[in-house]
Amino acid sequence: MTNKEKNFISAVVYLHDCEAQVRPFFEALTAQLNAHFDQYELVAVDDACTDGTIEALREFAQTLTKPLTVLHMSLRQGVELGMNAGQDCAIGDFVYEFDSAVMHYPPEMIWQAYETALAGNDIVSVCPSRSRGASRMFYRVFNAFSRSKAPLRSEAFRLLSRRGINRVHAISEDLPYRKAAYAASGLAMASLTYEGDAPSLQGGRVSLALDSLALYTDAAFRLSAGVALAMLALTVAELIYTLCVFLGGGHPIEGWTTTMFVLTVGFGGVFAILAIVLKYLSLLVDLVFKKQKYLLESIEKL
Repeated sequence: MTNKEKNFISAVVYLHDCEAQVRPFFEALTAQLNAHFDQYELVAVDDACTDGTIEALREFAQTLTKPLTVLHMSLRQGVELGMNAGQDCAIGDFVYEFDSAVMHYPPEMIWQAYETALAGNDIVSVCPSRSRGASRMFYRVFNAFSRSKAPLRSEAFRLLSRRGINRVHAISEDLPYRKAAYAASGLAMASLTYEGDAPSLQGGRVSLALDSLALYTDAAFRLSAGVALAMLALTVAELIYTLCVFLGGGHPIEGWTTTMFVLTVGFGGVFAILAIVLKYLSLLVDLVFKKQKYLLESIEKL
């Protein structure tokens, strides 16, 4: 190909103990980038690898003609913080985000994602046709309570324009869950699907799922409001029962009527207040947002 794209491309790749996959992945990635782009950079995030991943990457780097930057994290911090660090380092007009060094999709989809972005989409996701059970359940819950117009699904990698990155960071300085932040940005999004299963997930996804449900949906408030309503219904039923016993001429133990009345009304009020407090806390989280700074040990240029 003689007429290559002139936009500068960044490819950010998350790495953690993937010695066997790292070289084949970068060979396939650079083959696509060399075929279609004049200028690009590679950014590898070393999330405290304990095997020979970085040594294999250094060996491969000797064959490169384009720059490769390796970010060494101080300790293992997970995909989200690692990719935030990589994105902060990337300077491309378009940025690829690869959460895994396993290429279980056709390599040509890297170029197809760029073509889709040029069609007017600031965020392009490449997704498998099948998701794992736990992921499928999480996305179903998330999408049911999310206010975003773009539903989340399992992704293999994504491509963002510089405008998309700037928009997302203007909304929030830190991104606890990038996919949800992208979906909530209001920018034009598109997805491409390939036949296959979703990639295996890195550790810490349960905590991430809970955090993202609290930050990007109103699931927690709806749950607490539902509990408050249920308790209110029980309070009313208990109050009616108490009054019926008292007015019906029954002979409850002395003080029982007053005690039950105070307890039922009190518990109903507590749950109602908790629902209101949780709503205000969720608003404060939205306004202040949770700070999640990554710890970077060093930057290596290969």
